[in-house]
Amino acid sequence: MATFGTLSDRLSETFKNLRTKGKLSAADVDGTVREIRRALLDADVALDVVKSFTATVRERALSDEVNRALNPAQQVVQIVNEELVGILGGQQRRLQFAKNPPTVIMLAGLQGAGKTTLAGKLGKWLKKEGHTPLLVAADLQRPNAVNQLQVVGSQAGVDVFAPEPGNGVGDPVKVAKEALKHAERTQHDTVVIDTAGRLGVDAELMKQAANIRKATSPDEVLFVIDAMIGQDAVATAKAFQEGVDFTGVVLSKLDGDARGGAALSVASITGRPIIFASTGEGLDDFEPFHPDRMASRILDLGDILTLIEQAQQAFDEEEAAKVAEKIAKEQFTLEDFLAQMQQLKGAGSIKKMLGMLPGAGGLRQQLDGFDEREITRTEAIIQSMTPAERQNTKLLNGSRRLRIAKGSGMTVTDVNQLVQRFEQAAKMMKTVARGGTPQIPGMGPVPGGYGPGKRAKKGKKSQGGSRSGNPAKRAAENAAAASGAPAPSAPTGSGFGLGGDKKQPQPSAADLAEMQKLLGGGR
Repeated sequence: MATFGTLSDRLSETFKNLRTKGKLSAADVDGTVREIRRALLDADVALDVVKSFTATVRERALSDEVNRALNPAQQVVQIVNEELVGILGGQQRRLQFAKNPPTVIMLAGLQGAGKTTLAGKLGKWLKKEGHTPLLVAADLQRPNAVNQLQVVGSQAGVDVFAPEPGNGVGDPVKVAKEALKHAERTQHDTVVIDTAGRLGVDAELMKQAANIRKATSPDEVLFVIDAMIGQDAVATAKAFQEGVDFTGVVLSKLDGDARGGAALSVASITGRPIIFASTGEGLDDFEPFHPDRMASRILDLGDILTLIEQAQQAFDEEEAAKVAEKIAKEQFTLEDFLAQMQQLKGAGSIKKMLGMLPGAGGLRQQLDGFDEREITRTEAIIQSMTPAERQNTKLLNGSRRLRIAKGSGMTVTDVNQLVQRFEQAAKMMKTVARGGTPQIPGMGPVPGGYGPGKRAKKGKKSQGGSRSGNPAKRAAENAAAASGAPAPSAPTGSGFGLGGDKKQPQPSAADLAEMQKLLGGGR
């Protein structure tokens, strides 16, 4: 996540220095805590939060628990992870719905925080969750705010209640009251009220927001805050808490390239949980906030749970089973390849999904250069083919390839490269279906197998002993071989040592380049 890129890099560098130490001295801990403090302050985290956080980390890192640990560096990372989860709010907090509908959700915040767009995102998310939301245009001050909400609502497929034209005309309190009656009549079970913002915190804004709250008795008041405003976030959040009060926080613009200190300050300072995060400009770039997952992203430990959830939403299990059967029967075609790519696009940004892998922080430059438009270009080429050509690439002679290139706005070379990549992918899938280990061009065999097209030979043991140059290791390996037990291996871990003894394969720059080639173009 771009907002925490610099902070994540700084913390990664700090923990890397710890991994070389077998035992941590007080000086090691103090040096680490000092670097963490600098990293957090540079990320615009509030000073009070930084002081409290680093004091707790230092106290725990100097405890007997860490001194007795087999891997003290790993313990320190675990402590930082747990404390990060704490300042981000601890447990995930879900929306509270009314026992008797409609549930009323009021949005508050400064102008420019992204409330109106967020209303559309929230409406779309609620609809996806099985609710019938109604968006209410109660921001009657900002020019074209009512029209913007209507456009966003239309894009999200959600109804909008807008009885007043706005642009300074109309009473927002009256609109909010009428919206509740309208929702009851039309059987909308959730009402999302978009209120007016200002360029700064002022008494008029607070009074108007407080009046709307009093008139509608909302079940949730969500304070929308721009994750990029840094130290100002604390003062703004405190002012809104005193003037209107709110039950939860929504972080907007978490995809920005600023330092992101607001996310690490607002929950701790206000005592109110972060409920949602907006992670991009699209209406689908919106997700429930999980403190533990966000802490893992900041520490570059990955966010596999969110990645799995996105994949489950996008991929059809029944369709996947059909594709698996086709692969097994060697009947996988460009038609199937196109369908799989479209499902992959439906899961969200591939760049973001790759960024959720453990250790992806070290590949930020390659991820930033990953061009997702190549998938669209690949789609255009395949869609310019006839159904027969998609079923059988052997039909693609020179004249057909020229026609496809013109139809898709690409070159014949692009068409040739796509066909070549598809045939390589089909060959890989064929190898997997036969029980072998596929070779990815330029990357070698996929880890964990026995090599391309080979199977493990059962019942045979190595005739020779260990060839290790270390006498103790050689003796241990030979003893293990004689007893039939697996040879002992050095403990490994993921990220900074967290995550058990299973070594997680890290994506390399070559992996990303090859994936981009496979998906399209590789320009």
